[in-house]
Amino acid sequence: MANISEIAQLGAPVLRLHAQMVTEPLSAQTRQIIETLQDTLATTQGVGIAAPQISVSKRIIIIASRPTSRYPSAPLMEPTVMINPAFQPLSETREKDWEGCLSVPGIRALVPRYTEILINYINQQNDLVEARLDGFVARVFQHEFDHLEGTVYLDRVEDNRDIFAESEYFKI
Repeated sequence: MANISEIAQLGAPVLRLHAQMVTEPLSAQTRQIIETLQDTLATTQGVGIAAPQISVSKRIIIIASRPTSRYPSAPLMEPTVMINPAFQPLSETREKDWEGCLSVPGIRALVPRYTEILINYINQQNDLVEARLDGFVARVFQHEFDHLEGTVYLDRVEDNRDIFAESEYFKI
């Protein structure tokens, strides 16, 4: 039976909280949050989701890059659950590219992000994982990580003229 949650929308207080660390990655509660994140993401055209987006202020994200109607050029990867993720840029190089968000429907914006990052997180087996990410997947990670910090992608936009209605974005 699917556990699908309503996605918190911009203005919901949970999206502006600094999410709490997960202290028991193997607990039934953590497994339930992960299952709800997976089931909810599967019903969308999104490529990632963070626990605050299902109104749970915990440091859990899922990165699930795949080609969708929202991101037709996205690379295909297995959905990856990340508990208590962290990252550091591998260079100061940042690029602007288009982002959208399940919590901010109908809007796209050009957002600067680091192009190469080193990440670490705890997986569902409670193992510490370290990996290098670049390009689109690094962007998705940083976008979802921002949700854990109480930040939405619009906060990172450098110029308000870089914010488009999705209907206008699809014309370009």
